[in-house]
Amino acid sequence: MTITAELEQLKAAHRVTWAAGDYDAVAQAFVREVGATAVAAAAITPGEDVLDVAAGSGNAAIPAAAAGARVTALDLVPELLAAGEAYADAAGVDVDWVQGDAEDLPFADASFDVAFSVVGVQFTPRHEATAAELVRVTRPGGRIVLAHWTPAGFIGRVFKTMAPYMPPPPAGASSPPLYGDEAHVRSLFAGHGVELSFERHRATFHADSPAAWVEFMADHYGPILKAREKLTAVGRWDQLEAELVALCEEVDDAADGFSTGSEYVVVHARKQG
Repeated sequence: MTITAELEQLKAAHRVTWAAGDYDAVAQAFVREVGATAVAAAAITPGEDVLDVAAGSGNAAIPAAAAGARVTALDLVPELLAAGEAYADAAGVDVDWVQGDAEDLPFADASFDVAFSVVGVQFTPRHEATAAELVRVTRPGGRIVLAHWTPAGFIGRVFKTMAPYMPPPPAGASSPPLYGDEAHVRSLFAGHGVELSFERHRATFHADSPAAWVEFMADHYGPILKAREKLTAVGRWDQLEAELVALCEEVDDAADGFSTGSEYVVVHARKQG
């Protein structure tokens, strides 16, 4: 699979984006339950070899290690790997933390019984490349478990709200929420010899108010933080901020403060063989 200079530049920008702010704070607040759901879906048994791709600070890797698996966690961003290593040490579990590219995994074919990604590979530029790599490194009969925000869910709508304010992605880049679309995922794995099934879940997002949630995310969540930097420089951040607050107000179901569910899909893929 060829990769253009523009896509390489996008990857470099992604590394900077996810290192910005404090994604670990976002993950600890909102993503831990997604990781726990993915680990439960994989039905890990002690002694299995498990890979967590785009692992961040280990929301799936650490519970998998606690279940007795031999776990490798890969991410593009060294700052997130360092945070994950600290969490693993505190939890008393062993995880092998590896900096690497989800589109070009540095592992031999058929190395793992289970391959995970929890709201991770959906942010890679080439979804077809990550799907192929996940299948390649999984053993025959092994499982691939993906948990990703859907286009119609709250986080999918956040990215849709941001899109008109940001530069269009280069040719060949996939939209992140598409990895939460069943038809898109089926097309990615077609011809790779896997059996697919899908479950839908909801994660809870909360804050003191809709405006407070947007402020927290703009301070901590790389994609929104970087959007604020760029748009503030051209006098457009206030407009996007107002749209994001309005979206939060629309979906808010809390009697006091702010709370809403965000749909995500758990993809189960079993490699034939």
